[in-house]
Amino acid sequence: MRNAFAAELCGLAAHDERIALISSDIGNNLFNEFRERFPSRFMNCGIAEAAMTGIAAGMALCGLKPVTYTIASFNPGRCVEQIRLDICLHNLPVVIVGVGAGLSYASLGPTHHALEDIAWLRAIPGMTILCPADAVETRCALRAALAHDGPVYLRLGKKNEPAVHAGEPDFEIGRNIPLRGGEDACILAVGTVTPIALDAARLLEERSISCAVTGIHTVKPLDTDSLRSVFARYPVVMVMEEHGPVGGTWSAIAEWAAEQNVGTGRLLRCAAPDRFFFEGGGQNWARKRFGIDAEHAALRIADALRAVRP
Repeated sequence: MRNAFAAELCGLAAHDERIALISSDIGNNLFNEFRERFPSRFMNCGIAEAAMTGIAAGMALCGLKPVTYTIASFNPGRCVEQIRLDICLHNLPVVIVGVGAGLSYASLGPTHHALEDIAWLRAIPGMTILCPADAVETRCALRAALAHDGPVYLRLGKKNEPAVHAGEPDFEIGRNIPLRGGEDACILAVGTVTPIALDAARLLEERSISCAVTGIHTVKPLDTDSLRSVFARYPVVMVMEEHGPVGGTWSAIAEWAAEQNVGTGRLLRCAAPDRFFFEGGGQNWARKRFGIDAEHAALRIADALRAVRP
């Protein structure tokens, strides 16, 4: 995903002189081409995320389209106040990129895990939150973010994410992407866990359970038309995301559903628990330890269906 992001950004910057990139002591080799082609529009702020955010706000006020970039645990983790006051308060068109979100940096310990970032930014008025599923969606999301008239958080994985799309989907901010049809249950998959959701649906198919999968790349604003259709059709709906239990996509959907006259059936959550993760291991291992895996998701959906359809 990060390679796709860097390549797409270079291509867009070649056609729009307003695009600038500000990094925080990361991505030096990744952005070699951008730095060489557009030296006046690249800045490495070092380990100073708050300053990076303030600089981006100043650039936006001058008519530029700045993009800030560093590890998601630090962007937004170390600069939420500046994002809130310098960018969102003025509704500035800054794209805030958090790379390695969720458990992408699992082996580096809880300081580098990003399982609260959606919650932090979803609470800020005017913020748009995009969580692409793969490299293809990353390119689409970046284009949409730079065209958006306001602040956008672009939540990326790290590398080697499985492909979800063979070609470019019809990507629009605030519009979910149906990925697989089904009759019995539906998984609402957020960002890079989408391949896991598709694997879970295939496991359920082996049990003669027909499970749909819908990709949610926009957490804020939600695609409420899609959600109404899902809740009207399926007795069991699971939200799968690589985020903590508070304030993420499951919370956003549950909050919306509580105010609507829709039947929600069983609304399941497949996400990280409310605790720090101190064990050492890679992302897939950490996901499995937290229950964010196809087998666990399929088992919970099957159990929920038995409960609602005895």
